Amino acid sequence: MAAREPVGPPQTIPEGTSGATSAHPSPTSPLILGLPRPALVLAVALAAVGTIAGGYVIAIPFDTAAFGGLTVPIVLASGVADGLNPCSFALLVLFATYTLALVNAVTSDGSPTAEARRRLLGAGSLYVGAVWVTYFIIGLGLLSFLGWLGQDHLVTRIAALLALAMALWMLKDVFLPGWGPSMLAPAGTHGRMHRAIERGGLAGMLIAGVLVGICTVPCSGAIYLDIVAILNASGGGLTGLALLALYNLAYIAPLVALLVAVSDRRILGRLGRWNRANSPWVKAGLAIAVVAMSFGLLISL
Repeated sequence: MAAREPVGPPQTIPEGTSGATSAHPSPTSPLILGLPRPALVLAVALAAVGTIAGGYVIAIPFDTAAFGGLTVPIVLASGVADGLNPCSFALLVLFATYTLALVNAVTSDGSPTAEARRRLLGAGSLYVGAVWVTYFIIGLGLLSFLGWLGQDHLVTRIAALLALAMALWMLKDVFLPGWGPSMLAPAGTHGRMHRAIERGGLAGMLIAGVLVGICTVPCSGAIYLDIVAILNASGGGLTGLALLALYNLAYIAPLVALLVAVSDRRILGRLGRWNRANSPWVKAGLAIAVVAMSFGLLISL
């Protein structure tokens, strides 16, 4: 999915001065340890969850055979792969484009001023945090739902078949894009996110993040479903919860890295072009990984 470019050229101002802001500027916050408060809160939250979840699986080792051969490296690799899905990638680039347009403060070489970068980092941290929490809650809900259906192999097989169908659908979108409906974020996601960002403030950024966390599930949820199905079949428990938390930390890591990178408008443009050129092959790679994982589940159960 290609990110839409902001309308109109950016305002050029001398280095070190502030540009005019729109009627609904992105939120600002006081700096703490050189970081906007939302960025610091996000960093502390990610570190705390990683320490607790990682510490638990280290202190209380689990039987990988009971978890369908699932290991911590597999969980982390799956989460990173999920986080690199074209939907999340494109929507973060789109978010950064909108936010920089609203900040409307760039230097003569086209890069944002220090104030613009701080605004983007603060607003982007709210957005990324909302995506992270929303996606984790979706995983908890899915794990609870599968647990309600039962922890036998039949439920896990059905979930694996559903994930397999989603992966094959993703491959259809790549190789037969004009045939049938596509597994994309729901129509109108870009417009809703744009309106939420234009609203500005804490609520606007959080709404945008929640929308993305929910709306990317149709085009990125197959690998998540496989992992949650394995956790359900293993009985879940605190180990399952810790592994789910680690998965979501890995899932959000690419978005955090992108958030740091896109504060430079030139990098933002290159990322947008790269995504438009390579998203079909990234999607195909993710789909093939899900197909392999789903068949592995079906064979091993």
